[in-house]
Amino acid sequence: MDDSRNTGGGPGRDESAQERADRQWDEMLQEVRVAQTGAQILFGFLLSVAFTPRFAGLGGFDKGLYTVTVVLGACATASLIAPVSFHRLLAGHDLKPVLVRTGSRLIGLGLTLLALTIGCALLLLLRTATGNAVLAATVSACTVAYFAVTWLVLPFLLLRHEERRHGER
Repeated sequence: MDDSRNTGGGPGRDESAQERADRQWDEMLQEVRVAQTGAQILFGFLLSVAFTPRFAGLGGFDKGLYTVTVVLGACATASLIAPVSFHRLLAGHDLKPVLVRTGSRLIGLGLTLLALTIGCALLLLLRTATGNAVLAATVSACTVAYFAVTWLVLPFLLLRHEERRHGER
């Protein structure tokens, strides 16, 4: 086998570091398309809320919560779009492995910010809709916890399970 190739891409893969980076970049772009779309739609909706008649009647806490939610949404959107900008500016400079690592971190940050944006938006919505701050906080906290479980804990447990399973062979 050619020394420039390795099987570092996982079981059954025979790809060079550059081929692996190209594959990972393509996979990452496919993954981020879903999150970008959701973040952009949510952000657009959040921007429109300030122009509704009911917004003027919100109290100081809720207007502050709205502001935090919009800023979180803007940062989530920026983080999820940043890998595309990086690629556009750095394409052709033989930096694909660096782009993959950096893009992956930005996507992770963007997903975290998106979950926080959703949690804050839910808190604001439920405070306004129910008038019950405790219920709103409880439901919002449970929702953010659900994000943490499904986006972080379950993948970690699956990875740990697979590593143990492969270690027993």
